[in-house]
Amino acid sequence: MATGDSPASARRRLRLALRRVRDAAGLTQGEVADKLHWSLSKVQRIESGDVTISVTDVSALLRLFEVHDSGRVEGLAADARLARQKGWWDEAKFRGHLTTGTLQVIQFEQSAAAIRVFQLAVFPGLLQDEKYAETTLRSTVGELLVETQKVRLEARMRRQGSFWERSDPPDYLLILDELMLHRLMGDAATSARQLNAVLEIIRRRAKVIVRLLPKEEASYLLLGAFTIYSFDDGENDVLYREHGVTDEIAHNAAEIGRFRQRFEDMWNLCLTPEATVIALEAQYASLRALLSREGSSKAAGLT
Repeated sequence: MATGDSPASARRRLRLALRRVRDAAGLTQGEVADKLHWSLSKVQRIESGDVTISVTDVSALLRLFEVHDSGRVEGLAADARLARQKGWWDEAKFRGHLTTGTLQVIQFEQSAAAIRVFQLAVFPGLLQDEKYAETTLRSTVGELLVETQKVRLEARMRRQGSFWERSDPPDYLLILDELMLHRLMGDAATSARQLNAVLEIIRRRAKVIVRLLPKEEASYLLLGAFTIYSFDDGENDVLYREHGVTDEIAHNAAEIGRFRQRFEDMWNLCLTPEATVIALEAQYASLRALLSREGSSKAAGLT
């Protein structure tokens, strides 16, 4: 599998291309199903990206749409082959404990040109220190089995490794609720280590920009946390939303456009990146001072 590409990205390119050539051919999804003796739901699932499609079926569609350019045909066939390839996330233990949305997100992270994130409760998974990640997963006690927590923690760490090793890292734009800094996840030592981890990422990676949404802008919190993945082709961003232990992927352009506009609105209201770093450093220093006053041996691990 090529660096910066993934089965999910290939499936996305393929569904967009097939929808375009169907439109160009002037055929409805129902007409395609009738002519190929397929079910309407099969055509709909292919164009929504919910299923993979075989090279044979791609060839049948292109013949129907009278697409004969050899380069285009081979390019779409290559995407069909890539879309069916397996990655580490396809191992049984991961597929048995990760949501369908998470399995797709892992792959989108490998090819996105820009990632926009809004978080109001916890730091996003790609920026989580291992202890902090373990604590967030454990906080769902009663909702996630212990084995599921372990597998999701391992997957989260592997996601980070794959993402930060990308040769062409994306722009990563993160908006955090200002009040989130003052909420402890676990104990003070865990939260302090997490703040330090985020500060290190900001210092080392110029494409990671973090900004705080002022506490006065509380109305935006009603949107809930969300992530938007954008790609080099400039077509059809992908929206990802988490709801506790469940999640969802959205491809609807109107819905995604609404969330993209909300993100831009918030971005313009946020503290500057420089002021955000100062706030992060101040809270980190406050937690270290607290741990020092308590005489906690954990403070020694924060230097």
